Amino acid sequence: MEPILPYSDLAEALEQLGSPEEASEYHGTLCGALCVQDAAEFNPVDLIDADLDEYRPDAQAEDLLKRLGAKTLKALTSSEMNFAPLLPGDEVPLASRVQALTLWCQGFLYGLSSRKKIDLAACSEELREIVHDLAQFTQAGLEAGDNEEIEENAYAELVEYIRVGAQLVFLELNPNTHRSADDPDHPTLH
Repeated sequence: MEPILPYSDLAEALEQLGSPEEASEYHGTLCGALCVQDAAEFNPVDLIDADLDEYRPDAQAEDLLKRLGAKTLKALTSSEMNFAPLLPGDEVPLASRVQALTLWCQGFLYGLSSRKKIDLAACSEELREIVHDLAQFTQAGLEAGDNEEIEENAYAELVEYIRVGAQLVFLELNPNTHRSADDPDHPTLH
């Protein structure tokens, strides 16, 4: 599946803004926040702590974050199930990709807790299981001597689970935003 944006572009934009956050963690936070915040009032730039001593406003980088937010929202609302977490490509060593995946999960859970309180007891068992699993994935790692081919396959399965799981969480928490990819009335970000 083709990423919404090159991973390195997001990393560069965050660096331009002075954010120490990893690109995967930011995207996870963005996705979790989109699950619980009103898209019409949400600004992806707000996910970067404006109180940072190092925050450096940059119109081009901020625009990239807004476009990423809009594209991510469109993917999450699509009936095509084409959402994918933004993670480094296969050219990056597996250990670094696993670390990025754990940060994405951590960010997603943080974003999910960023606004309205979610009563997990009132959510479906499936949603509770996904949230539990994502919490477990924040502990993922590789050990020396692990079979790389087996670990590559396990990593691909985790990414697929996260891809589908995040979209299912979004759809359950936002049941009225599921639209076909052709629908011009997708929710928009500001």
